[in-house]
Amino acid sequence: MGELLGLLKVVVVQGKKLVTRDFIFKSSDPYVVVKLGDQEVFDKDRFKADDKMGHAYLNLQPLVSAARLSHALRVSSGEMALRKVVPDTDNCLVRESCISSINGEVVQSVRLRLCAVESGEIELKVRLIETSSR
Repeated sequence: MGELLGLLKVVVVQGKKLVTRDFIFKSSDPYVVVKLGDQEVFDKDRFKADDKMGHAYLNLQPLVSAARLSHALRVSSGEMALRKVVPDTDNCLVRESCISSINGEVVQSVRLRLCAVESGEIELKVRLIETSSR
């Protein structure tokens, strides 16, 4: 088993330019599935079949590296920029993203472009919170 780095929290801030999949009501019922290794967390639609709204990838290695740096520097209070991540083939970033240490938590705000769909973006706040077992 790998090293326990902390608790990963993913907050969906908003979706933008999402495609309409329910043409009767002229809207959609989007939800987010988060996969990390073999673990999966999602909100399932109970009343009808799922509508494909696209998918996006975010490489968590820069966040993990930043968390290790934060730990090595013993950053526990205040705010410090740790690194920047640029759009590339390992992620679906719309624009450059900064990873910061904010009061002991490593935080990355990202806007991801949805793939395999006509349009759509999702904005997330990803936090890696150090656990005391480290």
